Amino acid sequence: MGVMQRISGIFKAKTNKILDKVEDPRESLDLSYQQLQEQLQKIRKAVADVATAKKRIELQASQVQAQADKYQTQAKAALDQGNEELAREALTRRAALVPQLDDLKKQYDQVAGQERTLTAQSKELQVRVDGFRTKKETMKATYTAAEAQTKVGEAVTGISDSMGSAGMTMQRAQDKIDEMQARAGAMDELVTSGALPDLTGSTDDIQAQLDQVAIASNVDAELAAMKAELAAPAPSPQLGTAKDVDEGDASS
Repeated sequence: MGVMQRISGIFKAKTNKILDKVEDPRESLDLSYQQLQEQLQKIRKAVADVATAKKRIELQASQVQAQADKYQTQAKAALDQGNEELAREALTRRAALVPQLDDLKKQYDQVAGQERTLTAQSKELQVRVDGFRTKKETMKATYTAAEAQTKVGEAVTGISDSMGSAGMTMQRAQDKIDEMQARAGAMDELVTSGALPDLTGSTDDIQAQLDQVAIASNVDAELAAMKAELAAPAPSPQLGTAKDVDEGDASS
């Protein structure tokens, strides 16, 4: 094998690989079916042409036969008139037509045989084309179903990837929410402890100090009152008079 042949073989192999990737089998099947239909049309046209040729031979043979029959009639008529020479001439002309009739018959039989062969081929090809059409439609439907299933699978895969990405996004969002909640809780604790001013309150720092003094004063006053109450002497019990004792006995 020469260098050019090897290069040509490599080029064809690569071309076939490229075509395999971009070729839609449904379109290829339709193209093949179209080509078969074109071949079938050619055979049908050939059958029609042969039938036309056979008809022409048949007409031509009919004309020659009619002329031969005419010479035969003229020969009889010449004999009836006693003109043997004229009868001989008519029969001689008739005899010249016999080879033509034989040749036309042979041509007719040959063309009729071709017509029968082409007709049989046309019918056989029609059956094959119909079978191919049914098969190609089945294959196209199968390919379409497989293609749809592949697209669904790709879509599901894409959804799975998207769900994974969405899950990561959701987790990051939850982490940020937890972080913000933690920071908010820490800020509340600082405000409550007094480390940070409560900016949401209605009083300022001066009022807060005044409130603290007022509270301290109230506490001091309450504490002094409690001390005074504890320091006061308890009242002693009083004894009754004899009169009260007697009145008590009498009543009992």
